[in-house]
Order: sequence, then C-alpha cells, then structure tokens
Amino acid sequence: MTSLKPITVGPVRIDAPVILAPMTGVTDLPFRKIVKRFGAGLTVSEMIASQAMIRETRQSLQKAAWDPAEEPVSLQLAGCAPAEMAEAAKLNEGRGAAIIDINMGCPVKKVVNGDAGSALMRDLPLAASIIAATVKAVSVPVTVKMRMGWCHESLNAPELARIAEDLGARMITVHGRTRNQMYKGSADWSFVRRVKEAVSLPVIVNGDICSVSDAREALRQSAADGVMVGRGAYGRPWLLGQVMADLAGEERRDPSMDEQLAMILEQYDVMQSLYGRQTGVNLARKHIGWYTKGLPGSAEFRNKVNVQDDPAVVVAMLKDFYAPWLARRAA
Repeated sequence: MTSLKPITVGPVRIDAPVILAPMTGVTDLPFRKIVKRFGAGLTVSEMIASQAMIRETRQSLQKAAWDPAEEPVSLQLAGCAPAEMAEAAKLNEGRGAAIIDINMGCPVKKVVNGDAGSALMRDLPLAASIIAATVKAVSVPVTVKMRMGWCHESLNAPELARIAEDLGARMITVHGRTRNQMYKGSADWSFVRRVKEAVSLPVIVNGDICSVSDAREALRQSAADGVMVGRGAYGRPWLLGQVMADLAGEERRDPSMDEQLAMILEQYDVMQSLYGRQTGVNLARKHIGWYTKGLPGSAEFRNKVNVQDDPAVVVAMLKDFYAPWLARRAA
C-alpha cells in the first residue's frame, strides 16, 4: 500500500505532500481557498512574471494575494533575468510567502519566447544563475518546478535537479512531459524516478493525476515523495483531499450536490470581490463549465450562462440548474 510521509522544505513541514499545482488563470485565491478547505498539503500561486511583480502591477498583486487559511503558501515566479527574479523573490518574501517556487516548466509559447519557463531547460547555465540569485536573495526555501526536458533528445531534468540541489534549492517538482509535448500524450511518471535517484531532496511527481488511483500509480512508478495535482482538480477542488485521505487509508466521498452548489456560489462571489464585476464574471465561466461538466443538460446550460454578464442572473441560473438534484435529495 502506498502512503506518504511528511516532508520538510527548509523550515516548512508538509505533513501530507499532496500539492495543488500552479495553473495560470485557475489557481487564484478564491479557488485555492476551497481546495485548502477540503485538504491540500500545500497550495502554489499562479505563475507570476518577475518583472510584473517588481512593478507591482494590479494583476501581479492579485496573483500574489493569499489567505491565512492557506499557510504555508508557495508563490511561483517566472523570469529569465537573475537580478529580477531575486528582487521579485525578496518582494514576495516580504509579503509573507513561506516558499518561493521557480517556474522552469511552463511550455506556453509566450513564456518560452521570453526565455523563461521550460526554455530554461535549454540553457542550464542561465537556469543555474537564476536559482543561485533567488536562493541568495531570500531566507525562505526556494523550490524548482521543471519538465523532463525540452524534448525527448534532451531529457536533462536529473542534471538540472542536481544543479538546483547544489545551489541550495529545497524541493524539485517534475511534470512527466517534455516542453515539446505541451499537454499531449501521457505523463511519464516512471521517468521521475530518475530525478529522485539523482538528488537527496524531496521530489514531487506531476502530470495527469486526475484520480485517487492515478496518484497511487504515479507514486509507485516514480518513487516520489509526493504528488502535485493540476488539471485533475478542474471543477473538483475536493480531489486533493480525497487523495490525502486515500493515502492515509481512509475514504472520502464526493461532496453532495448541495455542497457543490454552495462552493460554486462562494467561489463566484469571492471572484467578483477580487476582480470586479466584469472580469470576475468572465474568469468564472470556465470554473462553472468544469463544475457542471457531465451533469445532464450541462452543455446547453453552459451555452446560456456563458453569454450572461449580470452576476445576479448567473447566480439565479446556477440555482435553477442544480434545483432538480437538491429537490431529489430533499424528497
């Protein structure tokens, strides 16, 4: 039976290393708060561009916002200039981050074209300079998230992980795909074992962990110290708590439809407060789509709700959509 032991990331102890992945446009404060309530050993912010963080743009400050209920919280930075990354890390340490995570895994063209994210796996000297500068700039632990490599001809994650360890990084997370795969194909969990064997740091396996059984199998194949759940949590913020329970030998069911409706409405409300009415409505649409996916009539419902700009009307539509299940339960 697979189980997880607590891990330490510098002075930070993570009792159950089941971690929410940083996902741009998804793992904002409203979503992370709900995930944390159901159970997560650690949550990681959306990726924040180091330059935007230094300028303290409105968007970067929204991404860096966190709630005391999340503690300890990890804030993820992306960039290609060591001095900028160091300054942005210092700013986030000052804002209370318990961990600074460096993004060396994002495959998106906009990020890669700026020589950040997974582009750093093609330039290990620059990657090393960024890690060294960031570690030196802060007293909190620094962690690194990467892919297997840029392409299958250059699977250099074990080498980059060793460099990171030598420079003082405290944890490595590996998404089991190359940059060139983007999100296609399947994550190679067994490859992560090579990174685990290369370093003495805690190693976290990431990619395609969409169920409790996926988490177990990823841990078995990788021999990793923990799992990071990303897209599997879309519309299911309770998944990480279920993984934690399963690995502790317990069982946890999906929340009832009443509970699911309540959390959607709560998340919707907090998103309006954080982003303002129009942006909040727009950003919440994908979450409503994920929450309702697979329910009878959900496609038709999404088509209607996605063109609605009035938050009060959207809330009424959600209550109407969930009403049959709530009535059935009451009966």
